[in-house]
Amino acid sequence: MSHTKNGFVFHLVTLLLLLPYSLEHDEYHKSPRNIYKNMTPRNQEESHPEFWINDAQSAIEARLRYIKATGSARNVVMFLGDGMSIPTLAAARTLLGQRNNKTGEEAHLSFEMFHTVGLAKTYCVDSQIPDSACTATAYLCGVKANRGTIGVTAAIPRRDCHASLDKSSHLKSIATWALEDGRDAGIVTTTRVTHASPSGAYAHIANRDWESDSDVIDDEYDPEICPDIAYQLVNSYPGNNFKVILGGGRREFLPNNVVDEEGKFGKRRDDRNLIEEWKMDKIARNSSYQYVWNRDQLKSVSNNLPDYILGLFESSHLQYHMEANEKTEPSLAELTEVAIRALSKNKKGFFLFVEGGRIDHAHHENFVELALDETIELSKAVQRATELLSEEDSLLVVTSDHAHVMAFNGYTHRGGDILGPSDSIGDDNIPYMTLSYTNGPGHRPHDSVNRVDVTGDENYRQLQWRSHAEVPLDSETHGGDDVAVFARGPQSEMFSGLFEQNQLPHLMAYAGCFGPGRHACSSGDE
Repeated sequence: MSHTKNGFVFHLVTLLLLLPYSLEHDEYHKSPRNIYKNMTPRNQEESHPEFWINDAQSAIEARLRYIKATGSARNVVMFLGDGMSIPTLAAARTLLGQRNNKTGEEAHLSFEMFHTVGLAKTYCVDSQIPDSACTATAYLCGVKANRGTIGVTAAIPRRDCHASLDKSSHLKSIATWALEDGRDAGIVTTTRVTHASPSGAYAHIANRDWESDSDVIDDEYDPEICPDIAYQLVNSYPGNNFKVILGGGRREFLPNNVVDEEGKFGKRRDDRNLIEEWKMDKIARNSSYQYVWNRDQLKSVSNNLPDYILGLFESSHLQYHMEANEKTEPSLAELTEVAIRALSKNKKGFFLFVEGGRIDHAHHENFVELALDETIELSKAVQRATELLSEEDSLLVVTSDHAHVMAFNGYTHRGGDILGPSDSIGDDNIPYMTLSYTNGPGHRPHDSVNRVDVTGDENYRQLQWRSHAEVPLDSETHGGDDVAVFARGPQSEMFSGLFEQNQLPHLMAYAGCFGPGRHACSSGDE
């Protein structure tokens, strides 16, 4: 008995010591492996998809008792500002106003003019504060899941390849529901198209980090058994039926001995060129197609839109807008326009997912100006969509997956520089920034007496200057706040109030009259 106990303690201590060296592959979301990965959910019923589906349908029924919404949506576009917390919205609108020589606080982002606003609760089944994987499963598949997992129920622990083989745990996304109804579907993102958020539209996987086969191998699993996310996008349903795929991530599709158009090596170890496989699949369908990798090619293809478009504009994520090469890098608004025009060829309608994904990355780096600028870029993309799509038949929903820990603080005068120091100073007579973080790489160690005066930094206010943070971390964390939901178009009134995040796709499908559950056009609510 003593020997067994000592052995357990030894292995536990060894595992804890190894935790710092067992980090995730994603550069912005590093966290220790979950040593309790086989622990069943605390609320066992939440591991069953029916729990969340029934909850969402009950919420729709409850809303219908007091909301008088009309119409149905032929097209549904979901915009996601990854990490776009409510303080981020307030600060971004202020920056937008100040860029236009106004005081700023009175300005608004395009979607803040939508007449319906709600709040979504973002926790995942096993985590108080979520990541972009479990949230993507919630807002695209309608079921809450475990942190780090995509398109599978909470019965699947993170990194459990073999458990994820159970097809009954696989969830259909709203993109799949649209395809099954004869509509088209597509994804647009400023991250890798294999990143957590867009993957929620098509992938079923136990670890968000398994973007290429090399990632699966590094975690000591067989990609032949648990196919990586890029493989699923190109070779599995529903991803192989997406008419539009636009974003970054060429490296996940190319062999590690192949150099892409900008001189970067691929990551794959299976010698498969998934870009070529994507092309061959479209040829086999006798469909027109185009692969593009830069802005000029995207503009050219927009003049003669094919049936299928694959655009991969970077080896990894797209560049931050303020640092981008405008000759090679399209804006999010340009990507959105091409996607809408391409998908609009289907007269029955479409579902489109659009992500401003680098808001999140900039926050993780404590690059506050870049985070706010990426939010403004999302606003421009939404504005372009409102110009292209009629409010009569197109539902637009704008939200975030989770919050961040940027604080909007101090007692600055109206119109004070949103990116500058507060008017007030600390009790130690040292300035502090109006926008700062509770944790992250912007931490400056205090000396024996005082905090550091960050306004004296050599690179103060440059694009990659980091606003100060209280707790030192190499990557700032997400926040557990509720996130805002904005809606415009048919049945948009249904998106008011406070609700679970997994209700979003059910509400969108209700308005669009496709997918499971009750529909507006069959319920006397149209």
